[in-house]
Amino acid sequence: MYKRILLKLSGEALSNGLDEPFCQEHLNDVSLEIATLNANKIQIGIVVGGGNLFRGKLNESLGMDRNIGDYMGMMATCMNALALSNSLKKNNVKCKILGSFPVKGIIEQFSTEMADKFLNDGYVVIYSGGTGLPYFSTDTCSTLRALETKCDAILAAKNGVDGVYSADPKKDPKAQKYEQISYQEIIEKNLQVMDLTAISLCKENKMPIIVFNMNQKGNIIKVVNGDNIGTIVK
Repeated sequence: MYKRILLKLSGEALSNGLDEPFCQEHLNDVSLEIATLNANKIQIGIVVGGGNLFRGKLNESLGMDRNIGDYMGMMATCMNALALSNSLKKNNVKCKILGSFPVKGIIEQFSTEMADKFLNDGYVVIYSGGTGLPYFSTDTCSTLRALETKCDAILAAKNGVDGVYSADPKKDPKAQKYEQISYQEIIEKNLQVMDLTAISLCKENKMPIIVFNMNQKGNIIKVVNGDNIGTIVK
């Protein structure tokens, strides 16, 4: 069983997959699993993407500069952090948001010392604002925060995909699932697990990644308990 984890959620995990950026049922389902782990003394840091509110493709279609679009994406992660924090607190989970850039009265400035203190005090800590710099994804932010806070593993929750495959299983019916795969294989085969910067950081620092399906209730708890679901990258 892992004792301290970094949970990477996509922004879509908070939505209904349709036109609404937020879904109360999905938010509550995620929060209840986190609440169960928190009650069992598992220390949890979370990074949420911003894809339910703003995606890079929209940035391109609007003709915006890349760096402007990236900053807009960072702001989207702040809104998602607030939504998830609110849901966690409704489920009686102590929660703090630490961001790459603070928002007075809402989001505190991230520091390793503050994150470590809150985790040790039993808070779930949500990291917002990505790395605070353009050209870096929330995958990279997840890896940095996991390394900075000395997590046991990164739990990469995917929407409707239950692990790492040789090809996109939604497009290729012959795609094969890996139960375990190395960082180097992912880099060489250019498999779309996390961006290559994040994978390279994990490889260099030997940070395990568990890729699993977020859409099945109870999977976060199963992964933390060591159940053999998803794919282990190490």
